[in-house]
Amino acid sequence: MKNRIYLTLLGLMLMLPVVAQKDIFNPVYTGVTSLSIAPDARAGAMGDVGCATDADVNSQYWNPAKYPFNIARAGASLSYTPWLRQLVKDIDLAYVTGFYRVGDYSAISSSLTYFSLGEVTADEYTIKPYEFALDVAYSRMLSETFSAAVALRFIYSDLQYNYEEDITPGNAFAADVAMYYNNYVIMGNRECLLGLGMNVSNIGSKISYDGGSTNQFLPTNLRLGASLLMPIDEYNTISFSVDLNKLLVPTRPTYSQFLAEEGYPADDNSRYSEYQTWLESTGYNDISPISGIFKSFSDAPGGFSEELKEIYGGIGVEYCYNNQFSLRGGYHYENEFKGNRKYYTLGAGFKMNVFSLDAAYLISAAQSNPLDQTLRFTLSFDMDGLRDMLGRR
Repeated sequence: MKNRIYLTLLGLMLMLPVVAQKDIFNPVYTGVTSLSIAPDARAGAMGDVGCATDADVNSQYWNPAKYPFNIARAGASLSYTPWLRQLVKDIDLAYVTGFYRVGDYSAISSSLTYFSLGEVTADEYTIKPYEFALDVAYSRMLSETFSAAVALRFIYSDLQYNYEEDITPGNAFAADVAMYYNNYVIMGNRECLLGLGMNVSNIGSKISYDGGSTNQFLPTNLRLGASLLMPIDEYNTISFSVDLNKLLVPTRPTYSQFLAEEGYPADDNSRYSEYQTWLESTGYNDISPISGIFKSFSDAPGGFSEELKEIYGGIGVEYCYNNQFSLRGGYHYENEFKGNRKYYTLGAGFKMNVFSLDAAYLISAAQSNPLDQTLRFTLSFDMDGLRDMLGRR
């Protein structure tokens, strides 16, 4: 049904409770929002934090520059997330990633993200809208403590809901640029591991669903992170991490701006079709992706205070026993007028020589949040451990 696909897309794009004051509520709009969903359970259990945590197999999404610091020579993982279960029952995110270290100083890695919006009946047709992204990255250590990476990504999005409408699948290309610093520091009598990271992701073309007549920005994102891993004793460690993010996408002019410019009363809620026409005239849709990156730092209607509201992020903590069992927790924050994704996260992980299993659970801190009770699962494989088990060293 059309109503069902509209509801699904609304929940996917906004992922927030309903806010009545449209002149105040002004999120940054992008296409292919599935690229903004944290795919793995470890980071998902720590408030969606992973830019500067110690390297693991799922670093491709958070910061591919971490891979050369990975102890394992190679690894692969599969993550699964039932998504927006408070709205519908058949939306799922699957994520497959793997890496291979080349020599002692570099690595190649790749991932596939597949986002299914389930099965939808529209008139006499049954359709299955979906999105996927396939990427590959190369990372290299530039010194003993610093590394950098570049990733290339192909994106395909098929959200067609009616074969009689002039709606076509969209595709786009994007790139990531990432850096990572990793070094030991002395705090008291403990040798702690400090990590600093940066990842500018999804720098690329726009995506269109109508043959190029209109287009949407990709969720180009600047992520900065810091992490500190502290040993408690010989077997126990604890780490604290924080990530800050800002979408490098220009803020869309608001409905209240339209009313003020056209001289309509501030409480007039009947001119949204005119607003869409006016939005075209502002040139917002004609901004190039690169210009949008620079424009995104100074274009919020509310000035600098609103720019600060567009910064979102999370904090996380991870306790690990003997590098085998982990407990995790975190908090994710986004301003109520920019998306209102506020939630607590918790999870655990268990690691063997060959594989590890991680799970995460989300608890909403905002009313009527469709993300509430979201689960994530990740199964990872250590190829070194697998070779050892098979006796092929």
